[in-house]
Amino acid sequence: MARSLVPVLMIVAAGLWGQTTPPEAVPPVDRPLQLPISGRTASPGTVVTVQNPLPSGLQSVNTITSTVQVQGGYAGSVPSTTTLVSPPLPLSLDEALRRGLQYNLGGIEYSNTILLADAQRRQLRSELLPHVSADLLFTEQQISLAALGFTSGTFPGANFPTVVGPFHYFDLRAGVSQSVFDLTQRRNYRAGQENLRATRFAAQDARDLIVLAVTGGYLQIIQAEAQVATVQAQVATAQATYQQARDRLAAGVAPLIDVTRTQVELQTQQQRLIAVQNNLAKLKIAMDRLIGLPAGQDINLTDALPFAPLTSITLDQALTDAYAHRADLKAADAQVRAAELARAGAAAQRYPTAQFAGDYGVIGPNPANSHGTFMVTGVVRMQIFEGGRIAADIEQADAALRQRRSEYADLRGQVEADVRRAFLDLNAAANQVAVAESNRRLAAQTLAQARDRFAAGVTDSLEVVQAQEAVAAAEQDYIAALYSHNLAKASLARAMGQADANIKTFLAHP
Repeated sequence: MARSLVPVLMIVAAGLWGQTTPPEAVPPVDRPLQLPISGRTASPGTVVTVQNPLPSGLQSVNTITSTVQVQGGYAGSVPSTTTLVSPPLPLSLDEALRRGLQYNLGGIEYSNTILLADAQRRQLRSELLPHVSADLLFTEQQISLAALGFTSGTFPGANFPTVVGPFHYFDLRAGVSQSVFDLTQRRNYRAGQENLRATRFAAQDARDLIVLAVTGGYLQIIQAEAQVATVQAQVATAQATYQQARDRLAAGVAPLIDVTRTQVELQTQQQRLIAVQNNLAKLKIAMDRLIGLPAGQDINLTDALPFAPLTSITLDQALTDAYAHRADLKAADAQVRAAELARAGAAAQRYPTAQFAGDYGVIGPNPANSHGTFMVTGVVRMQIFEGGRIAADIEQADAALRQRRSEYADLRGQVEADVRRAFLDLNAAANQVAVAESNRRLAAQTLAQARDRFAAGVTDSLEVVQAQEAVAAAEQDYIAALYSHNLAKASLARAMGQADANIKTFLAHP
């Protein structure tokens, strides 16, 4: 049983959480439940962080933004349709989350894992319930007594027939067996119940990660659309400046280098536009794959999610909620409990066990000439010598229990770290948004003044080109800061647990 609950999901926000995987299967055997010592096994996703590279020339001073890269089961989905819709499909954040939770492959895999864990629990329960069976036997038989050694020569004075039969009889009988007292089986069953609880919490944590993946992808598309609009504006500005330089050259009041310099700036902005448009198209394909749409379906986001400070929650409140609601922490706690019961089941092998078995039926040559018979058996068994197997089982269970407790303690610390990091990013991004907003206004004013000076012949095109680059950088910083702020909200929602409810609250705007 691993304490982690999600595998290859590469998601947002620097170092946000630890890896988690679903508990392993509970073996339906009479021996004590043995829990694997290693808590690191593969399952549908893993969370990592990488910085989001920007097209050349658009590098931002923002150091918070991380990319949202989803891999493994969470990157795929079961498509709800194969038919493309035209025009572009309107998509709100709520609708994207609904579709992601319904069609994302990571969630579907965990639904199947729950069914498997429940089946294993019922297998363990069956060992505690009566086992009832019924048999109807018809026999037609002939026996050679000579072959068995019964002859007249063997027993003087006796006259044995060579062959007996054929004769026939029938036997209609029902039997029941029941484990009356077996602590190992009982504790195994209770461990199976805890294992099922852990799997259900793992599935809930998978839902939180799907919410984060879909929200992060939605925010990335918003950011990419803003970048496209910004670069388009820069292309228009560069085009106007280039035309202005050409007009001045034709009038004989500007040198050719001004035209060349502004043309280079125009083509640079056009290259940037191609890059950001291509990036936007790929992000939409990734979103389609996340939420069960055909990969070629064009979408039109309907939620802009502008800047809105988050003041409704404090760090202490967030930590309290995280400890209470983080599904992976609850799963780790259930795994500790399962390991404790498995250890108790291993020790219980030294105790006596009691079983009961009985049957009742009728037997005779035919139903009209038959008689009832029965058998009742009670067995008390105690292990006396097993060659050290019980001690080895206990030692193995102890190691698994220590591992589970260590993983739980580590995960509890990871939860606090997740919340604190999300708060740091949230506060830093909010400050960056304020500074970036002021900087983009100043950059726009600088560009306007530079263009006026160039038109008046006071300066050359170099000052205008530099001002255009400053505007582009200021716009990119603002877009990146706004994206980081919303992404920090999403990260905080996941860090606190119950991500689907918290996301809607944190990203709501007046």
